[in-house]
Amino acid sequence: MLKVFFLGTGGIMPTKERNVPAIALRYRGEIILFDAGEGTIRQMNTAKLSPMKVDKIFITHFHGDHYLGLGGLIQTMNLWNREKPLHIYGPKYTFELVQHFLNSGFFRPGFDIHVHELGETRLKFGDYEIWSFKVEHGIPALGYVFRERDRRGKFLPERLREYNLSEGPILGKLEREGKVEWKGRIIHLEDVTGPRRKGLKVVYTGDTEPTERVRLFAERANLLIHEATYLNPDDRGGSYHSTVKEACETAKRAKVKLLALFHRAFRYTYGEYSVEAAKICEDFNVNFIVPRDFDVITLKSDSWELRSLLEGGK
Repeated sequence: MLKVFFLGTGGIMPTKERNVPAIALRYRGEIILFDAGEGTIRQMNTAKLSPMKVDKIFITHFHGDHYLGLGGLIQTMNLWNREKPLHIYGPKYTFELVQHFLNSGFFRPGFDIHVHELGETRLKFGDYEIWSFKVEHGIPALGYVFRERDRRGKFLPERLREYNLSEGPILGKLEREGKVEWKGRIIHLEDVTGPRRKGLKVVYTGDTEPTERVRLFAERANLLIHEATYLNPDDRGGSYHSTVKEACETAKRAKVKLLALFHRAFRYTYGEYSVEAAKICEDFNVNFIVPRDFDVITLKSDSWELRSLLEGGK
């Protein structure tokens, strides 16, 4: 199970209705942060997510609405006497830009901060991986894939009985080692489990105009968080952003299970945007949502649930 917290769902500048981009993934007690627009620490406090549980922050690009919240996060971590290192990942020039940022003002963090510049990279972290891929935004910019490793199939009671296996240490050893010798027989894990279960996959584009790379990396994702800043191409002008229609087209072609339309421009109210988005996406036959700040999606292998952390819900 994986929870996706939408801490800021708008783009360009904060408004009283929504903050700028920040998405938190909570997986097995760890919080992984994608982007950190200004005010992210306040959003985390409201969502009751501790910054002390954040070890990794992935920045898509260095426009202010996606990274200016780093200062508040890091200073709060320092105030709370953080000791463990923090890892910040991002595109080309991340090291230089983060160093300039941290050296501004009369403040130095009292814990180690490790900065990593990425291209199209595959990073392995225990039970999951993070893939970075290049997007098109006029400056160095990345999208990210969270990919849970495939899991073993469920234990099959009838197969356990056939091999005279019962709950207890022997099953733990079988799971750890992949095979055991039991009552004169060699038993493999595959002998007593069903088909392997696909791990969860979440894709976040950051800011980008339409690009085939998004479709390739989002193939059959459980959740695609695709920027859809504008309702129509005329509003976009010459900026490197996507429209709702383009996000829906990508989701359709990639066969994703759920599309989240993200980074709504401040010119649109939530009501206006969601009504028009429904009209635009109707022809694509994709499951989609327009998340608000503090919405949370709980993802399982075969289902998803949306709720709001705010009083009264949605």
